[in-house]
Amino acid sequence: MPWEFRDPLLLIVALIAPLMFVLASRSASAVRYSSLGIPDRSPRSWRVRLAKLPAVLTALAIVSLVVALAGPRTPDAQTKVSREGIAIMMVVDRSGSMNARDLVKDDLSVDRLAVVKDVFRQFVLGGDNRNSGLLKGPPAGTAGRPDDVIGLVAFAGYADSLCPLTLDHGSLVSMLEDLEIVRARGEDGTALGDGLALAVERLRQSKAKSKVVILLTDGVNNTGAIDPPRAAELAASQNIKVYSIGAGTDGLAPFPTIDPFTGGRVLEPTYVEIDEETLKAIADKTGGRYFRATDREGLSKIYAEIDRLERTEVTEVRYLQYTEHYVSFVVAGLGLMAVAAVAGGSVFRKLP
Repeated sequence: MPWEFRDPLLLIVALIAPLMFVLASRSASAVRYSSLGIPDRSPRSWRVRLAKLPAVLTALAIVSLVVALAGPRTPDAQTKVSREGIAIMMVVDRSGSMNARDLVKDDLSVDRLAVVKDVFRQFVLGGDNRNSGLLKGPPAGTAGRPDDVIGLVAFAGYADSLCPLTLDHGSLVSMLEDLEIVRARGEDGTALGDGLALAVERLRQSKAKSKVVILLTDGVNNTGAIDPPRAAELAASQNIKVYSIGAGTDGLAPFPTIDPFTGGRVLEPTYVEIDEETLKAIADKTGGRYFRATDREGLSKIYAEIDRLERTEVTEVRYLQYTEHYVSFVVAGLGLMAVAAVAGGSVFRKLP
């Protein structure tokens, strides 16, 4: 196995070794004088030839200790870690019918969109990330989607791309929190086909191998430039799988309204309809599935089911155990320093 260092930048400290060699080679003191003696031309002794040996040993000791400090090691155990990631576009209905109060049966003050946003947040972030307290029961068990790029499209009378595909899930959830039910009558409607088509266009530009749309609506397509079957064909042509969700009551649902006699807000049963046949056809055309949610627990379980279905593994190799070699370099460094000290103080001792 190849060697590596825990802190390779520390090897730069080894550059002081030449300086230590120069300093160790210098005599402590010297006296210069003139002489008329004939220079000695005889061969130099081994002691003279090896006079710089203590300095060399000191420099090598410094290098050895620096290498030990950098943490030399070799990996000797490995494991395969699966990282999962796909591209997901969330398509959410924000038409006026999302103001119905039927997904939280024990609290008729909560509209459908508020519940959807709570479940959406938990799906993306995982765990018990529920800010509004709507999901009072136990979490559905999602682990979140930290490795997925996720975007958001909302639609009513027209479709709008609120967030592009991103790994910044904090920003995504913030944009989701700002999403509101349409108030202007001229903007209301259910452009289901336009919402799906816009999501397909955003996913088409992604390089991810696996692409998914999670389409949620509580109504029937009644406006827009692209009808749902055509949008489903576009998704299928791009190998984009669509999970469609019909949310809420199909029939009479409580809607807030103003009592003309008291001026107070009251809940009045209003007829609503979900086009389940179209949602099923979209899912079948693209290889996805259709789900039906009549309350917030059911919706939470649906997102948890989609979370389990859509996982794409990417294998990575990570080393978990290493054989450390710093001890050998520490012993070698200290040994070299000891030999240099003994040799410099005995055989190669320099007289002042």
